[in-house]
Amino acid sequence: MNKEQAHLVQGVWPVMLTPFTESGEVDYTSLERLVEWYEENGVQGLFATCQSSEVFCLSLEERMKITQTVVKRARIPVIASGHVSYGIEDQKEELRRMADTGVNAVILITNRMAQQDESSQLWRDRLEQLVGALPPEVPLGFYECPYPYKRLLTEEELSFCAQTGRFRFLKDTCCDLETLHRRLQMLKDTPLKLYNANSASLLESLRSGGAGFSGVMANFHPRLYVWLCENWEKEPEKAAELQGFLTMCSYIESRLYPVNFKRYLVEQGVLASDYSRAQDRGGLTPLIQDEVRQLELISKRLEELYVR
Repeated sequence: MNKEQAHLVQGVWPVMLTPFTESGEVDYTSLERLVEWYEENGVQGLFATCQSSEVFCLSLEERMKITQTVVKRARIPVIASGHVSYGIEDQKEELRRMADTGVNAVILITNRMAQQDESSQLWRDRLEQLVGALPPEVPLGFYECPYPYKRLLTEEELSFCAQTGRFRFLKDTCCDLETLHRRLQMLKDTPLKLYNANSASLLESLRSGGAGFSGVMANFHPRLYVWLCENWEKEPEKAAELQGFLTMCSYIESRLYPVNFKRYLVEQGVLASDYSRAQDRGGLTPLIQDEVRQLELISKRLEELYVR
């Protein structure tokens, strides 16, 4: 499968980090190494310039250059978001420029089209404005980003978007089995595919027709998520067992992410620094660092059991 088919590929799409230098500048050398690390771990695609990338802390020029660097370096498909403004005209400019980077799909953040107290109709009106400003050949998707607030798509919104044929990728953050089941039934036989961001419900979403995983934990042990997405039908008992381990391991998401994962990659020689603009790395206590090392040991053992 080539990069032009990005919006169709199923599997694991990590939400990429942005490496920084100790002085807080974007570290493009480490970013290129990070792309290679993801690819070496077998993921099917990359989601650049998202919340894990600290997108709300990046300038527009940084967002563009980061995405261009990933697109140029990657041998696998790349999608990206990158619109963080409140004004619709500003968002149009951000999204048009993102489309010009050569990504295989542009991902819209669902909470950008309406504030928390604004109506679904207003959300849809603004969505249509944004979509109308983008080249019709550019595939689109949605990201239910939790920051600054989580706006889940309603069933009516999801149905409308799926039927347009324009949207291909949904990074789902509902974290609810009943909602997942309803959504997947609605998306059946449409171009819009669901990629679960929640570790605990991943296997169930795959069983119900989900296309893959696009969550934080694909950064910690991507090979295990790749194995689960590729083998859950062939080896259902092992898949259920691995799902249990992945659920328990996902606890570490709450332990100063993304700084904790950056520290892990520094120790792996991938990044030069664990600096973060979004989190104060002073909170990376010795206990959290030890938890990351313990997770690394568990991950290696699970890889021996499931991957090799």
